[in-house]
Amino acid sequence: MTDMSDPGVPRMEPDLPQFSGITPTDALAAAVAAEGPASTRKRIVLAWGLWDWGSAAFNAVVTTFVFTVYLTSSSFGPEGTVEAQLGWALAAAGLLIAVLAPVTGQRSDTSGRRKFWLAVNTYIVVALTAAMFFVQPDPAFLLLGLFLVAAGNVFFEFAGVNYNAMLSQVSAPRSIGRVSGFGWGMGYIGGIVLLLIVYFGFVQGLFGVPDEDGLPIRVAMIVSAVWFGLFALPVLFAVPEYRGTGATRERVSFFASYARLGRDVAKLWRESRHTVWFLVASAVFRDGLAGVFTFGGVLAASAFGFSAGEVIIFAIAANVVAGVSTIAVGALDDKLGAKPVIIVALSGLIVSGLLVFLLHDGGQIVFWTAGLALTLFVGPAQSASRTFLARIIPPGREGEVFGLYATTGRAVSFLAPTMFALFVTIGGAAYFGILGIVLVLVLGLVLLIPVKSVQERLKD
Repeated sequence: MTDMSDPGVPRMEPDLPQFSGITPTDALAAAVAAEGPASTRKRIVLAWGLWDWGSAAFNAVVTTFVFTVYLTSSSFGPEGTVEAQLGWALAAAGLLIAVLAPVTGQRSDTSGRRKFWLAVNTYIVVALTAAMFFVQPDPAFLLLGLFLVAAGNVFFEFAGVNYNAMLSQVSAPRSIGRVSGFGWGMGYIGGIVLLLIVYFGFVQGLFGVPDEDGLPIRVAMIVSAVWFGLFALPVLFAVPEYRGTGATRERVSFFASYARLGRDVAKLWRESRHTVWFLVASAVFRDGLAGVFTFGGVLAASAFGFSAGEVIIFAIAANVVAGVSTIAVGALDDKLGAKPVIIVALSGLIVSGLLVFLLHDGGQIVFWTAGLALTLFVGPAQSASRTFLARIIPPGREGEVFGLYATTGRAVSFLAPTMFALFVTIGGAAYFGILGIVLVLVLGLVLLIPVKSVQERLKD
């Protein structure tokens, strides 16, 4: 294998990042020795996964199916105008995340307060979600609603950086795939439960909330905030605060953190170029994965004639399939490695997407079958992407590198929406947008194939 680092630099493992004389393999071996009783490990993993379960309050209810739909209704302004304003607000949030996520992750590492910052960012999101109660269905409240959604996205991503960085704390080498899959699966299943509560309890009026001034949706935001706040507590009590290698680094000022980040990225490029390439490849295919869910409902309604109620039923079914498959495939991740899981999942997504496009004249049965097949592969690809990175991060840099993971993802988040819109424009029908999403997934797969995993590099 060609050594891509500087000549003369001693290497303990081929093409693996080395910081402070410790390799990822050393750190994983130490994790095995420190695992503790099985009952304790299970309790800690469950507590960690419950954060994902609770986070569905923001992912599913606020940003996907309920609050943003409410905020883009005719009550807040002309059709097309409010959607554009929401897009600009989320674009501004994405820019902030891209600029700040790596440094906030790095500083949580070096401060030894990873759990503390998870708590701070989580409960800021909880507060912002609760404040959505005050967004009344009137154009005068649109700006408030946009601010709350955008700010919520920023702090949710910051919380996610610290949460993902905890994966190496709550798992061991032989279980990291199962633990990651369990967390993603909990997020999907939590979304199902909360969506059912919100839909039947508030949208359908089972709880008797008066259907005036947007009260059903506004009260649902209070319930969602409480949901997230409660299920975020277990991880804060069960998982010890981070005291690893990164906490021993010298602390620097906020702006000096950017200089340190630049040096660390340059060192990562010299010593583990495949890690950098994986960040690029995963950014592309993760945007394709996001596009599957983002535009799934749009396609169901516009191209396959689903009613609003049928779209929600399909969304719940899709979350069930994604949740179960993600949990089940976690064991394969541990046995085979993350890269084969990602490649199979992306290939399955590409084939399923093409079937939806080619057989679209078959109507709803095509979307139910091939569309659910798409969701079968989404969760495993997301979870395995996280474990691939967790296995190769230098010890003590988990927050920083997962911050880069968030940044690279945001940097290309325009791809799937742009390709979807472009193909719809070219083809003149909504179902052509499927080809745009498939193309993004193909590009991500092509970029991933040359990237070597830890197992492949150790064989060289």
